[in-house]
This record gives sequence, C-alpha cells and structure tokens, in this order.
Amino acid sequence: MILGGSCKIGVLGGIGPEATGEFYNKLINELQTRELIDNNKDFPQIIINSIPAPELIGIKVLKNDLENYISGLRELHTFGVDFIVMVCNTIHLFHNKFQKIINTPILDLREEIKKFLIKNDIQKVLVIGTPLTINSGLYEFREINSSKPNEKELETLSKAIFNFNKGFKKEEQIKITKKICEKYLERGVKKIILGCTEFGVMLGKENLPTINTIDLLVDATIKKFILNKEKVIYHDKNN
Repeated sequence: MILGGSCKIGVLGGIGPEATGEFYNKLINELQTRELIDNNKDFPQIIINSIPAPELIGIKVLKNDLENYISGLRELHTFGVDFIVMVCNTIHLFHNKFQKIINTPILDLREEIKKFLIKNDIQKVLVIGTPLTINSGLYEFREINSSKPNEKELETLSKAIFNFNKGFKKEEQIKITKKICEKYLERGVKKIILGCTEFGVMLGKENLPTINTIDLLVDATIKKFILNKEKVIYHDKNN
C-alpha cells in the first residue's frame, strides 16, 4: 500500500541526539520494510527539532527544566506538523501538560507500552530508566508485575546515561547497564523495558530480552502516518 508523501511529522529530539538519530534511521528502514515507499516522494516530511535541553536524570524536575522542551514543541507546532513524536521517555511524564499547551497531537509513549505489554501477554518486567521515570511509576500498570532497580542501581544507571550521552567510555556504560539487567533476569524477570532512549542505543545489539521504546515509537509513528494518509485520501475522494 503506497500512501504518498503529504504527511508531515514533527520529532522533538536531541534528548539525546544519538537516540534521535536511531529513531530516524529505524523509521526510514521500517517504512521501506513494510513496503510503504515506492519512490522518494512517498516518504513523509519529517521535521526534527533537536533541542539542547537539560538531561532529566535527577530526582525532580524544576519549572525551568521544561522551558526548552515547551519551546521545541511550539516550534514544531508552528511548522504545521500533523503530529509530534517525543524521542525521550522521562519527558512523557509531562505529556498531558504539553498537550494542553499545543493543539498538535503528541504520541503518548506510555499508552503504546501498555498496549504492547497487554497484547503480547507480558506479565513480568524490569523497568530501567532515569530515577524520575522509575520513581514516578510511568511504566507501572495494574495488569503487569513490574520490578525496578534499587536506589543505588538507579544512581548507577543515571551516571551511565549521562556518560554515554557525552561520549565518555561508552562501552563501559553498556557493560554497567547490562550487568544490572542480567541480575534481574536471573531473578525471573522475562522482559526489560528500556525506559530511556539512551538504553535503546546502548543495549540495542546486546543479547537481552528487551522492549526497546525507540522501536515502539517507530511503530506508533508509522501507524499514525498511515491513519493520517488514509484520512487525506478519503477526504480527497469525497471532495
């Protein structure tokens, strides 16, 4: 099914930049794999706003910490995008707040993860991410038995995210993160939710039973892309 390329997608990225690049590359590859592209005109217009925003790896977020995120979303809104994808996990804690600020639909990663877990009957997971993501229970659902790292492990993971993002001893950060994951797998955890897009980059090639939130964002983006295109086609046929 070739849909044509009039859909305009906004991507709030830069948080971090490598994860944004990973998302973009995977999105293009998946569009091709699903045979949605016949020629270059069939690709959606993709506007990436890679913002130099604060890394939300602390235990709380101050009002000023969100200013760059809000500005980035508003910029994408002014471009007239059909919908926005935020390539970051922690920032989805503020999804409802942001959606009240701009009218452009913003994909809700939390809902995508919940649907994925229920659809695939995944009952026991470990969630790794920033302390804010974990302690807020962003990816805790009544239907799912979820574990989370202890406070010391959360601090270790936060440092790994920070160091990896700035390019410091990247292989070491991968080993540190993988070791924590393996500890919980030995305790019976079946899947690991990579609740930080940096972990999606870090552990993407490791032999671990992970749920990569970058992949879920890609899948949700393509579904939204198809839905928007079908609406345009339906509208054109009836006018």
